[in-house]
Amino acid sequence: MTTKTARSLALALALGAPVALALNPAPARAQTMMPQPSGVLSLNAQASAEVPQDEVEITLFYEQEASEPSSLTSTLNERADAALQKARGVSGVTARSGAFSIFPSTDRDGRITTWRGRTEVVLESRDFAAASKLAGQMASIMQVGNVRFSLSPQAQRAAEQRLSGEAIKSFREQAAAASQAFGFSGYSIREVNVNHSGVMPRPMMMMSARAMGADAKSAPLSLEGGTSTVTVNVSGSVQMK
Repeated sequence: MTTKTARSLALALALGAPVALALNPAPARAQTMMPQPSGVLSLNAQASAEVPQDEVEITLFYEQEASEPSSLTSTLNERADAALQKARGVSGVTARSGAFSIFPSTDRDGRITTWRGRTEVVLESRDFAAASKLAGQMASIMQVGNVRFSLSPQAQRAAEQRLSGEAIKSFREQAAAASQAFGFSGYSIREVNVNHSGVMPRPMMMMSARAMGADAKSAPLSLEGGTSTVTVNVSGSVQMK
């Protein structure tokens, strides 16, 4: 407190004026330091497998050009409807509409000379033989543009369940071995996380029917899927004791 402040305070007390005193806060208590846990070990285990792809997706397409977009639209729709009608009722195969596009073709001056269009129908199945046969039968209506193999959700879940058990077993074996190596008799799990990293798809491209020979247009496709990698990760920490 300065001399000037002391004099002002004394004068205020003498005159009976109310005085507000600012008190210095008490020193903060020193925070209690929690001891870091000892004997804690972080671990990570992984299990992966190559699983056969059991689903196929065949994209069929039809392309056409016309002078008017309206007539072109009708032609494309009729062709797609015919393909869907042929696929309807085939056991084990699902057919749906795919991409549809119409765009103009212009000359050097930017004038529209013609209209081009493309429509697609997609076949999906886990029965490769049925899908192959149907695609061959539809060759007179639409051409094969692409074939993609994948892993079905059912097969993926089954693989993940099996791999989860393997990864957890590996995690526990690592924990037991490390605890023994560090001179402990056992361990308890502090935290653990099981993560499924999904699958790594491997799409397979095939040439269009236009590039195939004329004799191959009505023949069934030769379909053989590859594999997808399924991975499960187990991470966490254990208390050695």
